[in-house]
Amino acid sequence: MTDALFPAERREVAPGAVHVPGWLSLEEQQGIVAQFMHWARGPVPIRAAKLPGGHEMSVRTVCLGWHWQPYRYTREAGDVNGVRVLEFPDWLADLGRRAVAEALQDPQAGAGYHPDAALVNYYDDTAKMGMHQDKDEISDAPVVSLSIGDTCKFRFGNTTDRGQPYTDLDLESGDLFVFGGPSRFAFHGVPKVYPDTGSRATGLARGRINITMRVTGLADE
Repeated sequence: MTDALFPAERREVAPGAVHVPGWLSLEEQQGIVAQFMHWARGPVPIRAAKLPGGHEMSVRTVCLGWHWQPYRYTREAGDVNGVRVLEFPDWLADLGRRAVAEALQDPQAGAGYHPDAALVNYYDDTAKMGMHQDKDEISDAPVVSLSIGDTCKFRFGNTTDRGQPYTDLDLESGDLFVFGGPSRFAFHGVPKVYPDTGSRATGLARGRINITMRVTGLADE
């Protein structure tokens, strides 16, 4: 017997923070990988964002709906080429609503979820993400996270600081993680990616794609 025959169950890691293993089908993962290849070419190409001190992040990011640069959202990518980012696709918003309904087991919450921005991050074998809060949004609606490709160690912490208590869990290809409510502003990060753990059947030769959908609460420009 293999673990694949007994998929892991939905787990509430903290109040409002839920991990749903294997949520995306292989076909859905393949479709997202194909879209990622398109998004990464632009009009605003994928890039490593620079923090205010000049440090370049090890993950590379392409944005949808709104362009994120530490620590604000704009429609145009002033730190790249000044071009307006791609629109947030309707199919991705629909996927986000389904994700919230599934993770929170609340169809009403899902129906009321209207993401307008996504950060699509690519992690190579050595990329990491330090502990941080997603707090550049005005809205406190949940964040939806989808993983494709290599498995990573995901660290989900508390809302006070970057230290303990926190929970480490592995996010595998197809996994869903949603955090909202009391956990919306919890610190979280990715201390490690496990190389060559993802299936090439997704269309991703190596590395990890992570999509985080957000509701910015910002007025349209």
